[in-house]
Formats: sequence, structure tokens, C-alpha cells
Amino acid sequence: MRGLLPAISLVLLTSQTTPNDLTTLKRSIVADYATLAYASYRDALDGARSLAECVDGFLAAPGDDSLNHARQAWIDARVPYAQTETYRFYDGPIDAVEGLINSWPIDENLIDYVQGEPGAGVINHPDLYPHVTADLIASLNEKGGEKNITAGFHAIEFLLWGQDFNDAGPGQRSYRDYVDGQAPNADRRRDYLRAAAHLLVEDLQTVVKEWAPDRPGTYRARFLAMPPDEALTAIFKGIGILSGSELAGERLTVPYETKDQEDEHSCFSDNTHRDLLYDAVGIQNVYLGRYVRASGERVEGHGVREVLARVNPALAAKLAEQMDASVAAARALPPPFDRAILGIDTAPGRVAVKRLITALRAQADTIAEAGVALGLKLNF
Repeated sequence: MRGLLPAISLVLLTSQTTPNDLTTLKRSIVADYATLAYASYRDALDGARSLAECVDGFLAAPGDDSLNHARQAWIDARVPYAQTETYRFYDGPIDAVEGLINSWPIDENLIDYVQGEPGAGVINHPDLYPHVTADLIASLNEKGGEKNITAGFHAIEFLLWGQDFNDAGPGQRSYRDYVDGQAPNADRRRDYLRAAAHLLVEDLQTVVKEWAPDRPGTYRARFLAMPPDEALTAIFKGIGILSGSELAGERLTVPYETKDQEDEHSCFSDNTHRDLLYDAVGIQNVYLGRYVRASGERVEGHGVREVLARVNPALAAKLAEQMDASVAAARALPPPFDRAILGIDTAPGRVAVKRLITALRAQADTIAEAGVALGLKLNF
């Protein structure tokens, strides 16, 4: 992936000296947050571009090796993207297109054949959809229901891996699905995968532009012009909702309780444990004011911990410890996630999942407490 600056370097976003004035500190935190968001989305965009390039290479010469290259590019792209999810949940630029980028769970039979339905999906209905294009894919996304997902990472994931009936690993779709004469509608499947991959790049480009520096009229310009407490409210809302209702709730408690593979985040590729880890890392990035880019470059500045430490040092230290605990718990999840959620509650996998749920819920509660300490009006 391409980086903005040379690899293995340290970029300090603002002065290393912590401002004495609280308002000045808050403005520095907000400014550094915007720069972290931009760096994170740039890496996510580069990951999507690499994925699209590998998809193009695979479709030009379908085979086991080229399919595996495309799959690995998808997995690699998830690392920076997961770390951007902390910049959601407050009507920022990602919230306008997130449904086209990372929506889940999906009813995969809307896209292509599934077990027991060989003629399912847009791909297998040229009578209804004569031309498979990016515009068609975008127009059908979430049409008629929130699980009617046709675009984004998880649509691409399904097209690369297929349904997962493999207890020991991910789905095992054959490259032959993309070879004329070896699978029905192979040409339309190629068109769909190519269009979906390039649509992902386009949608992420719109977010990167909104966080880019020195561009009038962007979300970043408006964000930096906000009163500092208003911007801090958005920041805390982002990390709080992601910690609590999104991760601890939707992505962990739901599959923990149902034990259903369909409720896991990346169910076709068995990448869910990594998604969860880098989501947790993304939250910690914002709190500490740092981000390690795909190139290895470290970007560091003032994090929200600093302003909380001014008001309540003990609470700031407690939240830092909780974030360490949640990252460690995410790192300890045993893959694949769809096996970890099975069995009795004392099974090692379920114990590990429950530990992460507990850690994230405690973290979310403390984030809410931190908002009160700072006088912010949080509503999560």
C-alpha cells in the first residue's frame, strides 16, 4: 500500500509540548484527530485500490494462485478499514456511504447462487438485470431491507470465498466459477466482482476527500471550525458507540447468543477475529492520539486521554487500562470465530468471546463517564 510519507518514521502532528490552556489543548486534540482520520482513510483507500487491482488480475487469469492473491488483498484491506470504524456514528462523511462499504449481515442469495438455490441472485438473472454495472449494484444495495446488501466489503468477500460450510476454515469457492464454460453466468460473475471492487474504491475516495487538509468546504474544515466541545462530543460518541452497542452488542453478543455463523461479521472469509481486533485498536488509537500506518510509519499527536487526564486523572488511567484489556481480549480470540461461539458457556472459545464482550461494555461505560466528567452531552 502506498503511504503519504516514508515508512518506519515518526510524524508528530502538533508540538510535543502539551498546551497549558485547556481550550488550546482541546483544539490540538481535535486537529490531530482529523489528521489521524485522514491517514487512516488514506490507508483504507490504498487497501481497496490494491484489492481492486488484484481482483482485476484474478479476472484476467482465473486460477488458484490469482484467487488467493485477491483473497489476501481483501484480508489486508480490512486491517486499515477496521481502524477507521472509530470515525463513525456522528454523521461524519463515512456515515453517508457506509452502507455501500461495510454493511452486514447480507442475504447472499441476492447476489449469486447459494446452496439449494443454483439460480439465485442478480448474477443468475440476466432477464431481470441485463447489464451488471456499478450503478446497478449501488441502486440495489439495501433496497427493500437492511440485509439486502449488494455492495461493499462483504459482497466482495462472498464472491471471493462463497458460503462457508468448512468447519476448519473459510468458504471454498472455486476459481472455476469465473471461467466461461465451467460455471453458469461466469461472465456476469466477473462483471459483478469487478464492478463491486471498483465501486468500493470510489466510495472510499469520497470519504478521503472530506477528511483531506487544506480544502475549503469539506467535512474536515467544518469539523475544525466547530466549538471544541462539540467536536469532542462527536469523538467520544464515535468511540463509545463502537465500543458498546456496535462491537459488544451487534457484533459479539448477537452471535454469542444465537451461535449462528450468519451473525458473524466476516462469515465467508473467517476474518471476524481480525476485524474485531483492529476495531478495538482503532478506538485505542483515538484515545491515545496515535496510528501506525500500513507502511509502518507512526503518526502521533494529542489524544483525548490528555484532556480527560486534566479533569480526572484516575478516570483517564482507568480508561487506558480498559482499552489495553479490550485489545488484549480481542487478540486472544481463537479463530475461526464461527467455531469459538459454539458449545457450552465454559468452552474456551465462548469464554474468550464473553471476556471481550465484558471488556468492551466496561470500556463503553467508562467512555460515557468520561463524557460526563468533561461536561459533554453524549447520547449513547
